[in-house]
Amino acid sequence: MENSNEMKVEFASNSLNEAFARVAVSAFLSQLDPTVDELYDVKMAVSEAVTNSIIHGYNADPNQLIWIKCGYEGRMVTIQVIDKGKGIKNVEEAMKALYTTSEDDERAGLGFTVMQSMMDLVQVVSEEGKGTCVTMTKTFY
Repeated sequence: MENSNEMKVEFASNSLNEAFARVAVSAFLSQLDPTVDELYDVKMAVSEAVTNSIIHGYNADPNQLIWIKCGYEGRMVTIQVIDKGKGIKNVEEAMKALYTTSEDDERAGLGFTVMQSMMDLVQVVSEEGKGTCVTMTKTFY
């Protein structure tokens, strides 16, 4: 029998909440009894997506909000990380390895690359001035 469930969480775009997002999603998905590797992959992908929202979407403004929607049907997991930040001008370009809009030399521009390596599918929908929605899916085995 297939099972399904979903959750939604909203939190401030404070960098301290990146860890909260990882824990919230992994706690929710623990119902599926994932492997350590599956849980690690999801936590890394969520971390990258939330960090992108904070740094690039909101320019590290902690007074903004990020939403995560997470659900599963059977063993297929879907996670959305949504912000209402500045959006991405060219999604295709932004998803290339080493691309970054950050002027901080510590940013490597590997966020989407990491997400793609950890998840089965990563889709990005963004509109300048309106925000970004990163949808990631992974099937647990």
